[in-house]
Amino acid sequence: MQIISYVDNYKNDFARLNLEWLEKYFVVEDIDKKVLFDPQGYILSKGGQIFFAIIDEKVAGTVALIAREKKRLELSKMAVSPDFQGQNIGRKLLNHAIEWFHLSPFETLFLESNSKLKPALNLYESSGFFHVAKPDGNSDYKRADVYMEYQPN
Repeated sequence: MQIISYVDNYKNDFARLNLEWLEKYFVVEDIDKKVLFDPQGYILSKGGQIFFAIIDEKVAGTVALIAREKKRLELSKMAVSPDFQGQNIGRKLLNHAIEWFHLSPFETLFLESNSKLKPALNLYESSGFFHVAKPDGNSDYKRADVYMEYQPN
């Protein structure tokens, strides 16, 4: 497996993988559509990043880092193909995203999630994310009932 930065020929995989889990557990919101169908405009051009896990020339997973106000970076749109789940790909993508954050000018790494997604929350907690109150109260996502920030040891 290798982890690579965004390349345009995997744009459809970024959308497909995320739509799979969003449609399975939730409703795809307008903000999801903006991010998934315009990753260049919504993420990359604003200083964020997208990574892909590649196995045998197939996209096995993806994760995005979205630049926000006040030097904040949102971990978002993390998905692993059902065909590749159980191989620690999510953890490897998350570790790669955290490494990128450490090298970036951003000061806070945060995520919003949902309490239904227990395996994802366990992964985040075991990787240094802690449940905290959302600083500005409102969420971009109607489904979000969990807010976490990364706090390295």
